[in-house]
Amino acid sequence: MTTTITEPHGVDPTPTPLALLLLGREADPNSERGVECPGDLPPASDPNLVERARAAKAALGERVFVLGHHYQRDEVIEFADVTGDSFKLARDAAARPEAEFIVFCGVHFMAESADILTSEKQQVVLPDLAAGCSMADMATAEQVAECWDVLTDAGIADVTVPVSYMNSSADIKAFTGRHGGTICTSSNAQRALEWAFEQGQKVLFLPDQHLGRNTAVRDLGLSLDDCVVYNPHKPGGGLTAEQLRDAKMILWRGHCSVHGRFSLDSVNDVRERIPGVTVLVHPECKHEVVAAADMVGSTEYIIKALDAAEPGSKWAIGTELNLVRRLAKAHPDKEIVFLDRTVCFCSTMNRIDLPHLVWALESLVEGRVPNVITVDPETEKYAKAALDRMLALP
Repeated sequence: MTTTITEPHGVDPTPTPLALLLLGREADPNSERGVECPGDLPPASDPNLVERARAAKAALGERVFVLGHHYQRDEVIEFADVTGDSFKLARDAAARPEAEFIVFCGVHFMAESADILTSEKQQVVLPDLAAGCSMADMATAEQVAECWDVLTDAGIADVTVPVSYMNSSADIKAFTGRHGGTICTSSNAQRALEWAFEQGQKVLFLPDQHLGRNTAVRDLGLSLDDCVVYNPHKPGGGLTAEQLRDAKMILWRGHCSVHGRFSLDSVNDVRERIPGVTVLVHPECKHEVVAAADMVGSTEYIIKALDAAEPGSKWAIGTELNLVRRLAKAHPDKEIVFLDRTVCFCSTMNRIDLPHLVWALESLVEGRVPNVITVDPETEKYAKAALDRMLALP
């Protein structure tokens, strides 16, 4: 499906540049990773793409291990050896040391995590280098270093523990490791914050403000007044030293472009349209959406909740559209709808399509290793230290 704008006077509608970008086509010249794949990318119209993917994967055998994130298109998931969220997939890759090539059908930070957790003999391939993550890109190493200087000047850096969401770059994970912090996922964010408050008095939570706020308020019992938002685009984060000293949660001004679209109006509208519906949302949603929902949980939590749901039950799901469609197809005995009326794919995740996967697999068959994601040893050392702290959480 291509989003179009209808022109007046009978002019044929044409896809807009924004629509093509949101559908995972074209490149944004202003994007940090807005690059095209080198070589010949098969056209999406090629009727032999499925057969070509099967043949290339069969030719590679156990040399290749294909990971598919839950938000990927069905055409890509079909060829994944395992599916899951970002951390589960990185761990699955580490558990397959015999695979020379890890083809990660996800986004850039996920491939970085896989490279950190796999052996030096394995190479991690991202089928499209333009598959980044807008949330991860909202916190750069330079910005976070400047933030730490601000906390130091306010006299609170030594009592502040960084906690970074898995959805962050390797540089941010390394910053977290250097400063004694830990990584968290949406599943274990509560335990990670509890651990952090056992180590210090304050938490710097990167880069998703909504997951940090929702976990602190819903799960730890903190108040909204305990939370401040650090804006890296303003001097001093837009906060006074007094505000920083009074806060318990210093939230980075970042968010998920998909989950951030859901609103309180979305929740009210679906309740009006579907009486008796259960609203289930991801904790990356805004606080008012999470507060109005019936259930809140990670991607894996959402999948398990629907697996266990009673036949005939009605559900409105606030997460990425590819996953919601797949869940609805897998549970025809339940009414499962997307929380919002607006199409809401993850635009960068959606860049990994069958042509890119075929191109990557066929390149490996031909002896070329494309789009290798490599984290430098120094960054890997500290990023792994932060990941290991998470793995050690009870």
